[in-house]
Amino acid sequence: MFLGEDLLAWLILALGGAMFVGNLAAVFKPRDAPREEGELTRVPRVRSIGMALLGLVAAVWAVFTLLSSG
Repeated sequence: MFLGEDLLAWLILALGGAMFVGNLAAVFKPRDAPREEGELTRVPRVRSIGMALLGLVAAVWAVFTLLSSG
């Protein structure tokens, strides 16, 4: 198979990890000021934490998939 048997699991791990880290970084370390007019001054916390949890679930699922297939 092209790029290995577990390509999908590795991609889900990367995407889930990026969603988790990126959304938590936005919640805990927001920008000092908006860059453009009309931009939000702070992130929507509930949505960002929800997306971070979704990324965490995807990353954990991918890790278990990689460990069980090896």
